[in-house]
Amino acid sequence: MSRDVKHILVIRLSAMGDVAMMVPVLKAFSAQHPNIKITVLSRALFKHMFDDIENVNFYVADIKGKHKGFFGLWKLSKALKALKIDAVADLHNVLRSNILKLFFGLQNIPVAQIDKGRTEKKELTRTEHKIFKPLKTTHQRYADVFQSLGFHVDIFEAKAKQHPLATVEVQNIVADATKKYIGIAPFAAHKGKMYPLDLMEKVINQLLLIDEIRIVFFGGGEKEKQLLEAFQDHFDRTFCAVGKFSFEEELALIARLDVMLAMDSGNAHLAAIYGVPTVTLWGVTHPFAGFAPFGQPRKRMILSDRRQFPLIPTSIYGNKYPVGYENAMYSIEPKVVVNAVLDAIYEEKKEVI
Repeated sequence: MSRDVKHILVIRLSAMGDVAMMVPVLKAFSAQHPNIKITVLSRALFKHMFDDIENVNFYVADIKGKHKGFFGLWKLSKALKALKIDAVADLHNVLRSNILKLFFGLQNIPVAQIDKGRTEKKELTRTEHKIFKPLKTTHQRYADVFQSLGFHVDIFEAKAKQHPLATVEVQNIVADATKKYIGIAPFAAHKGKMYPLDLMEKVINQLLLIDEIRIVFFGGGEKEKQLLEAFQDHFDRTFCAVGKFSFEEELALIARLDVMLAMDSGNAHLAAIYGVPTVTLWGVTHPFAGFAPFGQPRKRMILSDRRQFPLIPTSIYGNKYPVGYENAMYSIEPKVVVNAVLDAIYEEKKEVI
């Protein structure tokens, strides 16, 4: 099929972390297939993730407005066909993208869809007869979709995104080149994936024992903003970025960090696509499910103790777990987190005892 394909539509409508995981795959695709044009179909918020990728354009899916519902998706498919698309790579495989697949089929446009490995993931997360083994990464599953269209993508050749231009306000946060800037994104969508805040306070305290360290907090929503502003008020040399910047500015700030400390969450993937050393903390989820941030070594993935909590991973998204497993992250000692962060910053490990 690849001989006839000059323009591929790539669909991934949400969520932020999953969209971010597309970036290294498209970076590799663009470098390895420079004559093929790509249009990414996603939410407007995510546009700036793809700014520096050659031959990649962005089309906004207004799924809450003019593209809402069955007839909205029909209008969308007609508008996309007018772009002279030859094939579709559906990296989402949900109801909306399946409806679009139906419409593209009526227009004789071939569609290749991601295999999410649902059976394997059920085997990995079930409580009885669990098959505990690493599954194919989401990045590779994305690359496999392009393979189905006749385009091999070697994701291991993907390069980090360029630093976005930074506003003066962003530059002022990370202005001192003699300091080390640590991003901390302490929240996650579900409690089972979130490091307890009392332990995170200990991590922050120990990191700030090093004079050159500065900490920037990331999160979203009013509740998280209030909590992180309280952290900012309590700890010297810290800054809460929540609500201070546009998403584009926040990306520019993340790209200039020395390290990001995050949960199994979208902020980890955003940092990784810029080549920022990224330390992730894992509660009831596990990297074996295929959602580890791109290009990060295993030593930067700090896991809850499976000897104490042998049913981990209990779910893919961290939303399901047995009673007691909400405390799984208490098995990760703050000093382990601190030393992983310092190891990611310094060539010679500077341990905090």
